[in-house]
Parts: sequence; structure tokens; C-alpha cells
Amino acid sequence: MTEAWILFLQAAFVDNMPLTLFLGLCTFLALSRRSESAIGLGIAMTGVLGVTVPLNHLIYHGLLAPGAWAWAGLPELDLSYLSLLAFIGVIAATVQLLEMLLDRHFPAIHVAFGVFLPLLTVQCAILGGSLFMVERSYTLLQATVFGLGSGVGFAVAVTMLSAIRGRLAYADLPDGLRGLGIAFVLAGLLSLGFSAFAQMAAAS
Repeated sequence: MTEAWILFLQAAFVDNMPLTLFLGLCTFLALSRRSESAIGLGIAMTGVLGVTVPLNHLIYHGLLAPGAWAWAGLPELDLSYLSLLAFIGVIAATVQLLEMLLDRHFPAIHVAFGVFLPLLTVQCAILGGSLFMVERSYTLLQATVFGLGSGVGFAVAVTMLSAIRGRLAYADLPDGLRGLGIAFVLAGLLSLGFSAFAQMAAAS
């Protein structure tokens, strides 16, 4: 359990998707203007990553990895070149299901997402979670913990950014920093703060 907790914290803070690995910045910046949409994005990212990473782990190791078909007398069969297509297909199906659930039960959040909800299908942070899972040879438990930790880390980062942007909405900022300009500055400062977690992990 301790190793799982360490992996969760590492995925959430040390390998933070938007602020450390710089993945998913499009929706990270676009939906951080309002706290409601930022919280909704964080919940959606946690749900999608928490489902797709372990599910893609099962698909990869059960069907695509070298030797996965040894039980059928085909130990030399290697379908790993199809992993990218399979991962995107699983992500697309999960996002579609999420969109249907939000549209039916949480219409306000669905409207806040706008066109950005379907774009989660090709969100590089979500795909990156599955690719990191393969590259790092995670077990099913590790893949589940990593997916949930990555989603929570994304949620924490986008909620923090939206809170700061909300406080600065009525500040007397220079014209060049209004809107997206100050968002980039804030994201850079938050990234520097999260880099301290990586230094702490490297030193331990």
C-alpha cells in the first residue's frame, strides 16, 4: 500500500501532467477561466484517466504485447504496433460515455465544457497516461493508481490556476497581460512551484 501511495503522489505532483510534463495545456488554459469549468475538467480528467489507463493496460497485455497470444499457440505474434489506435479507441469511447452522462445528469457542466469535452478524446495528457503505463511497465494496480493520481494532479493544477485567475479578473493588469497573457505567466509560476516536488523526489 505504501508503494501505491508513493506512486499516487508522484503521478499527482512530481509527474504533474500540465505543470511538469506540459501535457494537456490546451484545455488546461482554456477552461481555467472559471472555477466551475475548471473543477468539472478536473473531475472529467480524473474519471477518464482512472478508467482508460487500467483498461488500456488490460488490452495491451492481454492482446497486443509481444507473447500475449502464447496461450493460443502464437507466442511470436506482436501486435504492439496497434497500441496507439487501441488506446485512442478506448479513450474515445470513454469520453463519449462521459459526455452522455454529463448531458443527461449535469447539463450545466456539459454546457460549460462546450467544444472542449469532445476534444478530450485527443487530449495528449490522457493518451500520455496510457503511453507512460506501457513505457514504465506498470502492473494493473500501478496503472490504476497512476491513472487516478495523474487525474487528481491535473484537477489540483487547473483548480489552482482558475482560483488565481478569478482573483486577478478585476485587477489592474497591463493590457499585454490581460486574458491569456497572465494565464501563461501564472502557469509558468505554478510550474516552477511544482518543479520543487521533482527536486524533493530526486533528493530522497
